Amino acid sequence: MRKWNTPGGVIFDSFNYIILIAFALCTVLPFIYIIAGSFSTDQELQTRAFFLIPKTFSLDAYKYIFSNGALIKSIGVSIYITVVGTIVNLFFTMTMAYPLSRKTLWGRNRILGLVIFSMLFSGGMIPTYMVVKDLGLLNSYWSLMLPGAISAFNLIIVKNFFQELPQELEDAAKIDGCNEIGILWRIYLPLSKPIIATFALFYAVGHWNDFMGPLLYINDPQKWPLQVILRQVVELSQAATVSDTNRLDPNFVTPPAQTVKMATIAVGTIPILIVYPFLQKYFTKGVLLGSVKS
Repeated sequence: MRKWNTPGGVIFDSFNYIILIAFALCTVLPFIYIIAGSFSTDQELQTRAFFLIPKTFSLDAYKYIFSNGALIKSIGVSIYITVVGTIVNLFFTMTMAYPLSRKTLWGRNRILGLVIFSMLFSGGMIPTYMVVKDLGLLNSYWSLMLPGAISAFNLIIVKNFFQELPQELEDAAKIDGCNEIGILWRIYLPLSKPIIATFALFYAVGHWNDFMGPLLYINDPQKWPLQVILRQVVELSQAATVSDTNRLDPNFVTPPAQTVKMATIAVGTIPILIVYPFLQKYFTKGVLLGSVKS
């Protein structure tokens, strides 16, 4: 337990707690409002400015969303793209960062210069689309994984992390007969679990939330991931709300457009939030704690 020894320390810590609590509330309360709004009705959203618990509990928004059979399939597509895409990202990032961390690599500075150049000046949307098209990747999930397989920023961080690992570990591994692949697989990667977990989460969130990529490269609606399908659901709910033709049908039930929007945000966000607790421990764990005693 922390001991407050001086009045200044008490004031400083109290100020920090107030700022952190205020920041946490500003972050969490809007999301709770979105969840509560998704379980309410459009009438309640119009009459109450802000609430955390709905007065009228309704599942109409979720019933409307999941009435679209393509949504369930799109969730599986998003999970596939997220899992496979993250594995591809980590494989290429680690296998490129390791040789670049060796100062004896021929042409190392030139390669690093090209990496930094690509980080500062990207090709843009149209050149990237033309490359994907010429490679025959349109309508393929690889079009969502390969163009961004390596993030230059993440690559440089991982490369610097590898450089900071003690040279004694590599020397000991070479004495035991390890080659470069063995050193990477048996020494560097086990010591890199925190940074692997961190970038795995970054890459996974990027793949899960990717909207423009599937919109540009995937023309087959059967292959659309969750984000694109959710966008279609929102547009259909708005179109059905304003359509006079539908209102003439006595069996037609107007979809709750506002709650549908909130429900789509919840459906698109909650799955990736579930992953975070399994990786959170690596964010606070010491990188080299107990690995080297020399």
